[in-house]
Amino acid sequence: MRLRDGSLSGYGGVVPDITRLILQDHTWFRWQFAALDDLQARNPVDVEAVRALWDPLSARLDLHAIAEEQIFYPRLLEFGEDPEAETLDAISDHNDIRDGLHDAARHPVATQQWWDAVRRARVANDEHMGEEENEGLADFRLRAPPALRESLGAQFAEYLDQHRTTQGVDTSDKDPEGYVREVERGLQPRQDRPTDGGTSLGIGSLKGR
Repeated sequence: MRLRDGSLSGYGGVVPDITRLILQDHTWFRWQFAALDDLQARNPVDVEAVRALWDPLSARLDLHAIAEEQIFYPRLLEFGEDPEAETLDAISDHNDIRDGLHDAARHPVATQQWWDAVRRARVANDEHMGEEENEGLADFRLRAPPALRESLGAQFAEYLDQHRTTQGVDTSDKDPEGYVREVERGLQPRQDRPTDGGTSLGIGSLKGR
């Protein structure tokens, strides 16, 4: 299960596969935005309560995108049915989410400009989650070995447990086509790829950016 701050707890040392962890983050995002609606509806608005909810939510949205880009999408490009199109869409969505988040950071919390920027981030995130759940995640469950999904789940959980804030993390936009080209340069030809969930892809340069 996930705690209020999004951290992992309660698995007894067993971490679900990466598709489940991504879905759990999506559920948490939806609940947090719903809670933000409740706070916005108050009169007067409690600015500190809004800030207390938004700071971890905005950080998690940034970090979730980065974790997907470092851990999930390189593997989707290896195993997916139409992985290039799915990945290009996802990275473009991530950029739209980031733009909303970073625009919100330029305005005082709970001002109209801030709410407008948060709304843009939310709309972009909602669109991204729906597409990802019906395309990339479903595709990966059908095609990637279970052992690989579990290995990636452990990496995904570790990354997010180690990064609770965006301090020291590059949260800038990425060029979708450049991202796909860089990953694909490190992929083995499809006929040579392992089918047992092996994790060596030669794309280590993506990790730790």
